[in-house]
Amino acid sequence: MTQIDFHILQDTSVEARWLYVCRFIEKVERLGHSILVVVDNFDQAQEIDDLLWSFKPESFIPHQIIGGEEDVKVEITYSEESGTIPSGQHQDVLINLSSKIPDFFSRFARVAEIVIQEPKILENTRDHYRFYKQRGYPINQHQR
Repeated sequence: MTQIDFHILQDTSVEARWLYVCRFIEKVERLGHSILVVVDNFDQAQEIDDLLWSFKPESFIPHQIIGGEEDVKVEITYSEESGTIPSGQHQDVLINLSSKIPDFFSRFARVAEIVIQEPKILENTRDHYRFYKQRGYPINQHQR
C-alpha cells in the first residue's frame, strides 16, 4: 500500500515550499529513487524546472518536464498532462504539489505532500489528508 508523507512547513510563502521541494528532491534522488513531481499547470512546472537548475550552485539534479528526450530519474508534470505518463515509468516517489490528488497516486510506493501555512494550500492539503485517511492509507507527518 502507498505510504503517504505530509511535510508540514511553518512558512507561508510558495517560494519556501518550492525551495524545500528542491532540497527534498536532491535528498531522495541521491538515495537512488525515481521521482515524479505533479503541479497544477505548465507555468509551475517550468518554475520548478528552472529552480532545480539554480537553487544550489554546487548541486546537479538531472531532471525534465515530462515528455522530454532524456532518461532521468526526476520528472515534472502538471495536472492537465498527467494522463501522458507512460505506464510503469514512475512508481517510486510522487511529490504532489497539485491542488488535486492525481488519479494514479496509488501506483507509487510513496507520496509526499508539502504543506505550507498559506490558506488555500493549507485547505487543499487538509482535503488530501482526509481523502487518504478515509481510504486507510498509512500517513506520516513531518514537522519542518
